[in-house]
Amino acid sequence: MNAQSLLHALEAVVGPAGIVCNPEQMASYFSDWRNAYRGAAALVVRPATTEQVAAVVQICHAHRVALVPQGGNTGLCGGSIPDDSGTQIVLSLTRMTRIREIDTANETITVEAGVLLQHLQEAAAAVDRLFPLSLGAQGSCTVGGNLATNAGGTAVLRYGNMRDLALGLEVVLPDGRIWNGLRGLRKDNTGYDLKHLFIGSEGSLGIITAAVLKLYPAVRSITTAWVALSDARSAVELIGSIRALCGDRLTGFELMSRQSVDFVLRHVGRCSDPFAEVHPWYVLIELSDTQPDAPLNDLLEAGLGAALERGWVHDAVLAGNEAQVAALWAMREGISEAQNHEGPSLKHDISVPVSRIPAFIERTDKALLERFPGVRIVAYGHVGDGNLHYNVSKPPGSDDDAFKAQQAAISEIIYAATAAFDGSISAEHGIGQAKRDAARRYKDPLELELMRALKRTLDPEGLMNPGKVF
Repeated sequence: MNAQSLLHALEAVVGPAGIVCNPEQMASYFSDWRNAYRGAAALVVRPATTEQVAAVVQICHAHRVALVPQGGNTGLCGGSIPDDSGTQIVLSLTRMTRIREIDTANETITVEAGVLLQHLQEAAAAVDRLFPLSLGAQGSCTVGGNLATNAGGTAVLRYGNMRDLALGLEVVLPDGRIWNGLRGLRKDNTGYDLKHLFIGSEGSLGIITAAVLKLYPAVRSITTAWVALSDARSAVELIGSIRALCGDRLTGFELMSRQSVDFVLRHVGRCSDPFAEVHPWYVLIELSDTQPDAPLNDLLEAGLGAALERGWVHDAVLAGNEAQVAALWAMREGISEAQNHEGPSLKHDISVPVSRIPAFIERTDKALLERFPGVRIVAYGHVGDGNLHYNVSKPPGSDDDAFKAQQAAISEIIYAATAAFDGSISAEHGIGQAKRDAARRYKDPLELELMRALKRTLDPEGLMNPGKVF
């Protein structure tokens, strides 16, 4: 089948509104939001139903045409970008935006893959429930992409990541068959839990078209604190102490280096330093409760007071109102944006056991600064689940291209340290294109062998998002 015949066959399935073939209109599908990855494709197809997705996949499977599933295209590893051959087809799920069912008795919501995360949160709030996944890109990322990359975010230590929030999936398999696993069951011991094959698979085993997700009681009390520390070890001691005192009320515990905060204060206009003195490290702590008048301030003040006596905490401030809460979170959420203003940066999304975070930071900082004097290390992340965004910005005034040329050597130091501390080179961003080679070096060979066996079994023609993950 030639290109024109393929176009007509696909258009017969999805209609004219489901085909994008104008070069200018297609351009946004061919690069990520940072413009770090660019590709090309024969066309973009935008099905509106699961049945249309299945028909598109069947046509492409029959004619050995590779598909690149894409949601909001907010990923950081190039996982939803086609290669540069111009022969692949981007399959965008952004027209699949129905919320199919909300079952408050079962505490579940069933949504299609193209639903924006923010719209999912709003739908839950409308029935006095909470969907707890929260990301900086929630206004543009989609549920399908969140599932395909097993997204995490700031509340993982309380609610888990997308793998923990999903009860059932609907998936179009590489041959076009539809697996209907949309079961809102918390207990089902009838064999392999197949949904976990597709969550985190980055579209390489099939296309997630809908999901049954967990809901939680709405939050009615929140307290937030900004805390100054002398080192990362104090943060690990502090989170253990606060968790013992507050239990599941602890929903956020974000660690930030002073370098991270300096960038935010320099480039994010709405932010100001809560303290008069400069401190090496900070944490943002959030407690929440379903009760409207829960004594969260008293709990957190007691916990911080005890930590102050132990020497873990140097200073702390509790937000007094919603505006102050938003201002403190803006300090944390502004780090990535602020770092972009400082020139090229190399971003690493790693995880190590919580207890080993301080040793990892100490060892990796030392190794980088010895090898590359003057680089600025921007370390921050979700310390409660061991996830650090360990980013490196170029030395002030240095040449951009010279710094970029050091990317492989810098990443090698960081990934070698991650492996030495029994960590993962990708905590929540996935593998995509960016970490394929590193995954070969740092994942266990038997794990890779098993993953390849699954890929061959489900997608023997290699047509689902080729060149990603492997």
